[in-house]
Amino acid sequence: MSSDHIRESSSPIRQSRLPSLLALRCFEAAARLENFTRAAAELHLTHGAVSRAVRLLEDDIGLPLFERRNRRVHLTDAGRRLAAAVGEGLHLMRAAVDELRASVRQQRRWVVSCEPTLLMRWLIPRWPVFQRHHPELQVHLVAGGGPFSFDAGIDLAIRRDDFPWPAHYHAEPLFAERVGPVCRPALAADWFDGDTLGASAPRLHSQTRPGAWNHWAGLTGQHLPPATEQHFEHFYFSLQAAVAGLGVAIGPWHLVRDDLDSGLLVAPQGFIEDGSRYCLLAPSAPEPDSPPARLLAWLRAQA
Repeated sequence: MSSDHIRESSSPIRQSRLPSLLALRCFEAAARLENFTRAAAELHLTHGAVSRAVRLLEDDIGLPLFERRNRRVHLTDAGRRLAAAVGEGLHLMRAAVDELRASVRQQRRWVVSCEPTLLMRWLIPRWPVFQRHHPELQVHLVAGGGPFSFDAGIDLAIRRDDFPWPAHYHAEPLFAERVGPVCRPALAADWFDGDTLGASAPRLHSQTRPGAWNHWAGLTGQHLPPATEQHFEHFYFSLQAAVAGLGVAIGPWHLVRDDLDSGLLVAPQGFIEDGSRYCLLAPSAPEPDSPPARLLAWLRAQA
């Protein structure tokens, strides 16, 4: 019976048993910092907890790892050997965990909510470029305007700052809003006297931006003469009505720039900043090289 007991106590399984990971982490921090108090602060533990963990590790190994002199600690030869091995092991584990976390972030689908007209007239036409440059990112675009909650499955949102959002939302400015009257090129001579809006120009309005014309007039100091008016449910419809030649609409530059470039619209009076801006909203500041940071950089480059 005694021989069986001896063989079990000296078995490879028992001898290869590792100490607890907590004890090794406490030892590594204490060895690296050569100070138990600073190691405890780094690990968010008490000085006593770190000291006990190191003592248990020494008892487990059977060798002293530190020399304790005058309230200071110094590594023994055995301690230096173990510290090098544990430090390398923890570094490899951290690197593997960081790599796995990064792969999860890359593979997840990011839901981006964008104001409908901006989504249709500015973002979607440019989206193939983003996909070519960032094929590793899965981004789902959804239309949405005004207030929203990140608890509703939205990861990021593009909004104009014409409404209050919670103070804890992180906002990254994209571009300032610039507005001006736009119309079909063939009709500009009939509806504008040089660079002044004429009384014969039908004005196009939308329910989503009902004060757009008055706000523009206030910014430019121009008088709006009585005119025929048409009202549309959505801002996008008023811009499409301008393309169709139904009248003159107030067009934000980013929303009509493609129509200006293609010759579908002209802006005889140019554009002026209206005091608002578009922002990319996130629950917190984007980490460097994260998907939100890459999207932010691309959006700013397109603006």
